[in-house]
Amino acid sequence: MDRREFLTTAAMTAAPMLLGAGGATAAEPKDDPRTFATPADARKSPPETLAYVVATYAGTPVKEPDYLATIDVDPKSKSYGQVIHRLKMPNRGDELHHFGWNACASCHGKCARRYLIIPGLGSSRLHIVDTADPRTPKMHKVIEPKEVIGKAKLTAPHTVHCLGDGRVMISMLGDARGDAPGGFLLLDESFDVAGSWEASHEGMKFNYDFWYQPRHNVMVSSEWAAPNTFRAGFKPDDVKASKYGRHLHFWDWKERRIVKSLDLGDKGLIPLEVRGHHDPASAHGFAGAALSSVMWHWFKDGDAWKAEKVIEVPKQEVKGWDMPVPGLITDLVLSLDDKWLYFSNWLHGDVRQYDVSDPAKPKLTGQLWLGGVLGKSPEVRGKKLAGGPQMLQLSLDGRRLYVTNSLFSSWDNQFYPQIGDQGSYLLLADCDTDKGGLKLNEKFYVDFGKEPDGPARAHEIRFPAGDSTSDIWQ
Repeated sequence: MDRREFLTTAAMTAAPMLLGAGGATAAEPKDDPRTFATPADARKSPPETLAYVVATYAGTPVKEPDYLATIDVDPKSKSYGQVIHRLKMPNRGDELHHFGWNACASCHGKCARRYLIIPGLGSSRLHIVDTADPRTPKMHKVIEPKEVIGKAKLTAPHTVHCLGDGRVMISMLGDARGDAPGGFLLLDESFDVAGSWEASHEGMKFNYDFWYQPRHNVMVSSEWAAPNTFRAGFKPDDVKASKYGRHLHFWDWKERRIVKSLDLGDKGLIPLEVRGHHDPASAHGFAGAALSSVMWHWFKDGDAWKAEKVIEVPKQEVKGWDMPVPGLITDLVLSLDDKWLYFSNWLHGDVRQYDVSDPAKPKLTGQLWLGGVLGKSPEVRGKKLAGGPQMLQLSLDGRRLYVTNSLFSSWDNQFYPQIGDQGSYLLLADCDTDKGGLKLNEKFYVDFGKEPDGPARAHEIRFPAGDSTSDIWQ
């Protein structure tokens, strides 16, 4: 029995436990109860009852390992809004950042969503975490940096996506020395390093996020900077010296080569997160250029891939700043029906909701202030929110948007040093999916400033049954 067969059998055996307190109808034997055949099936699944959030002590006085926090998000539970389990990493200094699953919609019916792949952006160490008991995840395997570097010559792991054949692909932001352009790492079904995915680096300047869609034989990737550049904090002179990205790359998925690179110019500085439509027949998606504070709509026009500016957040004059302050779009998420787009302005401090039924003509429908430098930060339970909204995660039904506030330790310390002192927040916004609108849910507030080992930075969010950024249907 190979790993995929084992995982599917194990998932079926443990189906009621895996789905959490909410329960669910048992799936057919060939199906994984934590993946879904279509986006519509996912939207109809039971609400999430648990959330996983990575937390790091990078850039703080706390000399403890980073950890994976399990949080009760079931409003019927007595421990609602509390951290109920912490899985510490075996080493210090990882700077946990983004993470993902070993299996998702691309592998539906062949693989089971059970293992989290949690990279250390700072250490290049990869952690494989077993969530067979979703309330108390356990460490399954650790892949040390020397193995990653030795077999793939890559460092600084970022985005994790499962593939349709049971393998896992991770965008890597640096080479063995921490210089650009990086590449893409593959893990096989036993979570061993299988080498690099790309057939050629030609056309790459930098790397960051990616989204693939086999039906259109395409992968779209974005650019941040070399680890040796961004680790030291943000310097405007590095932008002038072209040390930050401004391109979207369109890859031939089968040939594993870039076939087109779009230079987004001054309106496309530091394009970070890339999100494609969940409908696998669609050839549309969005990318947020952080420094330019511009949302780009990418799409296929005939046989050509194109990108157009569809939203621009104006810079604001702020007392004490020697330059107009950009919104700094740092994260975005699309609802599973591809109708609602959400993004965060980390410096301005707002989260926005747009109706993107027509992706070329977004309509602003909701806005929520959750910190920022514009002075519009509210108090939650008597505490002024530190930092600005950053990482976003949307429930499968599209009605709940979860938000954390840490970007990256050196950037946090530069722009929001209070995050290191006070810790992060995890907040929840209720989303109106009929007429549009966002409202802070004041019953839910996870204060990472009160963690047992000291204030921690909270970053990406995942749910046991998937979320709006885990799954790619094909």
